[in-house]
Formats: sequence, structure tokens, C-alpha cells
Amino acid sequence: MPELPAEAVAQWQAEGADLVELLATAQRRLGGVAAFRLGPRPTVVVTDPEAVQHVLGRHPDRYVKRSHRARMLAGEGVLSATGEAWKRQRRMLQSQFTGTGMRRYEHRIAEAARHAADRWAGHARTGERFDVGEEMRHFALDTVWRALTGHPLDDRTDGELASVARVVAALPTLPADGGDAREAVAADLARIDAVAHAAIDAARRGPDGDGLLRVLLDAAVERPEYTDTLIRDELVTLLVAGHETTATTLTWLFLLLDRHPEARDWALAAGPDGSPERREALQALVSETLRLYPAAWILPRHAAEADTLAGHRIEAGTDLLVSPYLTHRDPALWPDPERFDPARFTTPGARPAQLGAYYPFGLGARACLGTQFAVRETTALLELLLPAYRPRFLSTPAGAAYSITVRPDGPAPAVLRPA
Repeated sequence: MPELPAEAVAQWQAEGADLVELLATAQRRLGGVAAFRLGPRPTVVVTDPEAVQHVLGRHPDRYVKRSHRARMLAGEGVLSATGEAWKRQRRMLQSQFTGTGMRRYEHRIAEAARHAADRWAGHARTGERFDVGEEMRHFALDTVWRALTGHPLDDRTDGELASVARVVAALPTLPADGGDAREAVAADLARIDAVAHAAIDAARRGPDGDGLLRVLLDAAVERPEYTDTLIRDELVTLLVAGHETTATTLTWLFLLLDRHPEARDWALAAGPDGSPERREALQALVSETLRLYPAAWILPRHAAEADTLAGHRIEAGTDLLVSPYLTHRDPALWPDPERFDPARFTTPGARPAQLGAYYPFGLGARACLGTQFAVRETTALLELLLPAYRPRFLSTPAGAAYSITVRPDGPAPAVLRPA
């Protein structure tokens, strides 16, 4: 297998660059399946669409997830669970995120979008400065909280759950020792636990409902593995996965529209308010944002057995890093890949046909459960905000921070002006 020279790795280490720079160097020099060494064994970078399908889509039992960085936050929830436990948990939740299952949450998504629009109307009236990223975090958290509990997000819970974003942002820099890492974020984890257990207790005391938390509590009646600890883990997993990526995507989208106002005009000109054409164009804005800033920029896998990948021998025990971020920016797949062009997703033949060329929510058995939920909530919000407002940014982040998601590396303060 082609392997990045040791001196290139040493230079990366000396410069203290982000991991994405090392992976991009390996891809650029060696192609869509390449290796580098940070220790005695090679790590394999996978960005080629056919190899991506092989690893994620065709052989998920051969290329497995091991310990997830978010385990200390999400525990044994479906995001970090493995093996048979993961299969059982995913099957139980799968029905909640199909087209039929999603219908029971559509009114809650619409309510959260209207609430966010009311907040923006207030900002526009007063001319006050606000942070777009924080507004998107509030909207996404409010949406998933309504889906979980049936209730809007109150101010106290909102404040306590700011701990989620702090823990997620801290994960890449936490100590290697698990005990030390947990101690570093112990106060935030305690706040999250308190919110989760209070929500579980309230749902258990309250009337029956059709929220996701009720689904988990009902499962506990017949499935002994659904203890309060596992219900807490699933609840926190859904909170993390259900709001962090959506908030980040929407923040990037508004920053991109600030640099490319013609894209906003293109989407609104696609059709009248509420039309399928308008909705398709708004979804294209989101899809192109996710191309540049996918929900998970890197997907670690571990070879449970020996295999051949794109003609290269993969030994059992090899670590692989599948990177949607780099696949989506490959000029061999996406012409002029750094250009923000949502028409790629509405023009026939404008995007690559290979399944493994675009996978912002992953691919195969472990693809994100909440893809449909995320698409519907982002579109619902944009239908209300985009025709009415143009944020004027007072400053913009200088770049990106690579954690579980690719986040803007600073605040995005703005004031609102009518469209």
C-alpha cells in the first residue's frame, strides 16, 4: 500500500497542524487509499468512493467501530455502542426516523421553527447584536427537545444543556487517560446527567405521549437492558447527535450565504413560498453546505479481520480513517470543489453518481439515524427565515475547528436587516 514518507509525517508533527492537513497530504500525494504511521502500525486514509462503499456500505462487520470519542458523554447509546447491543438499539430506534415515523414529529419541528422565527423578529425589531451560531444551537436543541419530551425548551434547561457543546468541543484535547478526561469535564457531565434524569422522571410521572423518550420508557417494560442508565445514554446521544450537527450546518450555511448572496437569491427564485421547487432549492443549499462541512468529517474504523481494499492488503487490527470531508473536496469527483454551488444538487449530472462520493451523514448500516429529521428541520427553518432576513455579520470566524464536527472556530455576531 502507498505510504506517506516518515519525513512528511515528522514535518506535520513539527508544525503542529490539524490532523486534516496530514490526511489531505496523504490523499493528495498517494490517492484515495493511503497510509501513514504515527506508531508501529500504519493508519489507512480512505477517500476513494469505491473504497468508501467497501468499508462502510458492504462490510460493516469487517470494518467496525471501536471506542468512540463521545463515549464519556453518550455512554452506551446507539452512537457509541458496538456489536449485538448496537444492532438491538438501532433496530428499536429505526422506526422512529422512517418517513412514516417522522410524521409524528413534523408539528414539533414546525413549532420550533416558528419559535426561532419569532426570536429573529425580535432581533430585527430591536437591532440588537446576536450570535448566529448560538441562535442555531438554540433552534436545533429546542427541536430535538420537543421531539424527545413533547415540550418546548425552557430557559433553565437550555442553559444547563450548553454543557453538551462544551464537552463536545473539549473532546479532542482531553487527556488520554479516561479517568483524567472525565474529571476535566466532570461539572458539565453532572449538569447533563441532572437534566437527563429529570426528563426521564417527568416522563415516567406524566401522561403517555408519543415522544422519543416515551418510546424508550416503553421499551424498558419488555427489555431489561433498558435500564435508567441506558435510557439516559440514549437520551443524551439523541440530544448530541440531534442538535450539534444541525446547529453547525445551519451556522455554516448562513456564513456561506453571507459570502455568496447570489445563492440565496437563486434558492428563493426557484419557486413561490411553500412550493416543491423552493423546497428543493433550500435542500440544495443544505446539501452543498454539508458537502463542504459534513456532519462528521472523519469516520474511524478498525479492521476486525484481514481484507483486500482497492487492491491493497489490509491486515487485521489496522485502523482506518474514512473522511467525507476530503472525499467531498476531491477535484477528480467535484469540479472546482472549494466553490459553493448548490446547483450541483438540482442540475442533472452535476454531481458524481457514485454512492461513496457524497456521504455527509455516513453510509451503510451505521449511517446517521436522524438524516430525515435533520433535513426536515433545516428546511422548515429556512422556509421562514430566508425570505424575511439577511444577517449582517459584524465579524466572521477565521477558519474551522475539527472536532467531532467541523465547527466555525469563533463566534458569528450579527445584526438583522429585513430582506
